[in-house]
Amino acid sequence: MSSPTIGVLALQGDVREHLSALDSLGVPHRAVRRPAELEACDALIVPGGESTTMVKLARIFDLLDPLRKRVEEGMPVLGTCAGMIMLADRVEDGAVGQETIGGLDITVRRNAFGRQVASFEGDLDFVGVPAGPVRAVFIRAPWVEQVGSGVEVLARVPEVAAAGGAAGRIVAIRQGSVLATAFHPELTGDRRVHQLFCEMVNSPVGGK
Repeated sequence: MSSPTIGVLALQGDVREHLSALDSLGVPHRAVRRPAELEACDALIVPGGESTTMVKLARIFDLLDPLRKRVEEGMPVLGTCAGMIMLADRVEDGAVGQETIGGLDITVRRNAFGRQVASFEGDLDFVGVPAGPVRAVFIRAPWVEQVGSGVEVLARVPEVAAAGGAAGRIVAIRQGSVLATAFHPELTGDRRVHQLFCEMVNSPVGGK
C-alpha cells in the first residue's frame, strides 16, 4: 500500500516551508493549486499567509467549494496561522464578507496578537507532542476566542506576566481530523507538529 500524499495549498503564504518540512520527514507531498491536484491528495496543509488573499485566490482557481467538500468528507487538514482562520467556522475582526473553508467549530480572532512588529516566539506545552515544549513563532497571529464541545484544546499561551493580555489564550486545537495552530511550526527545525499531523493522516480515524 502506498503512503498517503499530503498536499500543501499553494495559493499564497509559507508553501515552500511546509513542503520542505514534509520532505524532511520523507512524506509524499505536492503543491495544490487546482481541483485535480486536490483530488490527488489524501490530506492537506493550509499554510500561514494572508487569509483574505487565499480565499480570493481559492475562488479564482475554483478551489473553495472542493476544499469545503473534502473537509466535510473528513480529509485530514492542518492549518497554521492564516490556515487556522481559513478553517474556522467563525471569524472576529475579519474583512467585510470574509469567507472561510470551515470545518472547525471555533471562533477565531484575526490578527489578535497585533501588527507585524508585535511578532514574537515562545515555548508552548503542546498536548500530543512528546519530548518537551514546542518553540512557537507568532506573526500577526490569530487566537481562538471560543471552542465548540467537540474541539480539543492542545496548547495555550503560558499564564505568565510577560504574556500580558495573551496569557491563557488558545493557540492550538484539534477537532476530529482537523488540526490547527495559531503559530508557524514550519519556520523552525522542529518537525514534531508536522509529525503529529502525519500520524493523524496515517491513523484509521484520520486517514482517507
